[in-house]
Amino acid sequence: MNGNWNRRRFLKVACGSLTAMTLPKRSLLAQEVRRQDRPNFLWISTEDISPDLGCYGDAYAVTPNLDRLASEGVRYNHVFSHSGVCAPTRSGIITGMYPTTIGTHHMRCAGVPPQQVKCFPEYLRAAGYYCTNNVKTDYQFEAPLTAWDECSSSAHWRNRPNGKPFFAVINFTTTHESQIRNRSDAMLKRLAGLGPAERHDPAQAVLPPYYPDTPRVRQDWAQYYDLITLMDRQVRQVLDDLEQDGLADDTIVWFWGDHGRGLPRAKRWIYDSGLRVPLIVRVPPKWRKLAMSDRPEAVAPGTVNDDLIAFVDFAPTMLSLATVEIPSHMQGHAFLGPRKARPREYVFAARDRMDEAYDLIRAVRDKRFRYMRNYMWYVSRAQDIRYMNEMPTMQEMRRLHAEGELDGPQKQYFEPAKPIEELYDLVADPHEVRNLAGDPAYAEVLERLRRAHEQWYKDTQDVGLIPEPIFDEWKRPNGQYEKTAPPVVVKRTGDATEGACVTLACATAGSSIAYRVSGDPKDRTGWLLYSRAVPLKPGDVLYAKACRIGFRDSDLTTFEPGVPVAERPTPTGAEHWRDSIDAANLRQRLWKLKELDYEGANAVYSYLPYLDDARPSIRYWAIVGLHAAGKFRADVAFARMAVKARLADESMVVRVAAAHAMCDWGAEDSGLPVLADALKHPTDKVRMFTIVALDKLGAKARPALAQIKAAANDSDDYVKRVALTALERLDVP
Repeated sequence: MNGNWNRRRFLKVACGSLTAMTLPKRSLLAQEVRRQDRPNFLWISTEDISPDLGCYGDAYAVTPNLDRLASEGVRYNHVFSHSGVCAPTRSGIITGMYPTTIGTHHMRCAGVPPQQVKCFPEYLRAAGYYCTNNVKTDYQFEAPLTAWDECSSSAHWRNRPNGKPFFAVINFTTTHESQIRNRSDAMLKRLAGLGPAERHDPAQAVLPPYYPDTPRVRQDWAQYYDLITLMDRQVRQVLDDLEQDGLADDTIVWFWGDHGRGLPRAKRWIYDSGLRVPLIVRVPPKWRKLAMSDRPEAVAPGTVNDDLIAFVDFAPTMLSLATVEIPSHMQGHAFLGPRKARPREYVFAARDRMDEAYDLIRAVRDKRFRYMRNYMWYVSRAQDIRYMNEMPTMQEMRRLHAEGELDGPQKQYFEPAKPIEELYDLVADPHEVRNLAGDPAYAEVLERLRRAHEQWYKDTQDVGLIPEPIFDEWKRPNGQYEKTAPPVVVKRTGDATEGACVTLACATAGSSIAYRVSGDPKDRTGWLLYSRAVPLKPGDVLYAKACRIGFRDSDLTTFEPGVPVAERPTPTGAEHWRDSIDAANLRQRLWKLKELDYEGANAVYSYLPYLDDARPSIRYWAIVGLHAAGKFRADVAFARMAVKARLADESMVVRVAAAHAMCDWGAEDSGLPVLADALKHPTDKVRMFTIVALDKLGAKARPALAQIKAAANDSDDYVKRVALTALERLDVP
């Protein structure tokens, strides 16, 4: 007995001494709270909804359970995503950083964020929280093994060890865009389960002014609301489970939607219809002082908060409520907890590639106005996205546009080009259909928000102007994933007979380590986050893996107490893509080049010097600028000669841009062979740029029909989608 006690005491003392060396520094406040109770956290998220709930004043909605939750907590009125689609949105939520900063801004891209960026649940896990996600990730990178204790369809707070506080995420897909158009027998059966008072009559729907009023549009709108009612029932079940487990008084509950409603001109767009979401936070009485130390009544039942809140604020707010230090690299600001920041003046958003459609828009919003800068102003809002085109509402919009039957704001979506700037008064014009950017009465507002956008672009190091094929090569040269170095044991206290504590390290900068001392190492559940020395008993086997976001996980390390330790590894890793951007001062130079947009046709001569720039990103945008500005001039022969020289550019992306312009200017004989050759390029995003250009050429692309048909079988799904759209446009079966 004494021997066992001595051995346990040895492990406790030895591991404690190493803990001080391996854990990051934390504030005295955090240390004090760790010695006391801490709140649990439950996130309930749902997909593709705007604040279309009864508690937000929507008389058409039937949401009794969410209305009750709002009466028990705080309803936030001005909460915004930074993107109108799920994956860029979730990459910002999980990291507390803008996708345009960490390179996760294009839909369905594979990000490689800077080394300091981690999934924020890691910080909670290091502080003792049991973190579960059920089940969606969609972060634009593989969720590292270190992000969650559980990430599966069975992940639940009930699986936590006794005494551990938890952070549990439950994601509902019931309201997703795809379900609005779902008329399957299974869906109709689910909807039939709603009572008569819960079903939404299409005839009573109040449609936005940019939709045509047809039965199919009304059916989509009604089914969207029916789905919200189904989801409302699911929320009730989760809250009932929390209550039955006796945890409601110890758990801060959040309910939120991941971006605006999954209908045209909402999802994917960065108007309020695509960005503004519901957020309800219920704070039990015992945690109100923690949430708002100076004004606990501000989180009392039934309160309403009108502060501007951005999704990048979620991560630091969670850390603040858990009294965990907020990393300095996070761009969000806590709106609750001991580290609550001052309320925001602005929220920001970005739209980049959405599936197979390229666009580039930035937005700034205060409490009344939204400013938008269209960097690809020459592209219509009505670009084809095949997945989006499956929605009956979208089909109705396109049909009626083709028939010339749209009226007023319904026409805006189909304008052949966008204004360079848009400005909307959200109070007078909540649907954002009256652009005030050209109104002298709003010149001061326009200039103020324009400056706010420029400052945000600079402060957040926005990388959106770098063409995606060039950026992808910087992120991942030759398309190869970098692999995290395996962790090694660098220190051991104790010996194999008495038990030991071991310290781990990894050579890859920015990596995190997951470990286990039991179970099957092939199982992705049951791994612990390494944050302090690991105690091992005689006969134990330690398994460890290292992870870094955007890298492949390391090979498995196996260690037994009697095995010699290794030398501390020398830090390794390739140069990060941001170093290359910063060294070239590229973002600032691209900004200056894009200022020429405001000069229109008068900018043609100003673009010419940029065609000889050393950087392909600069040459690309110079050609695009000439191409767009040249549409307003008859005398483009001098520009044509300069662009023609770039058909042999060393950068394939520049060659594609030049070939597109030449074809548009009537020189298909010189441009089409370049595009046909580019469709054979090994890089998928180069092929993507190429097939998009061919699609936009319409009938002029017909001589390249064989290559377009081949692209319809491309290995990349987005290339395939654009090729199929191009063939339909050319009326080719």
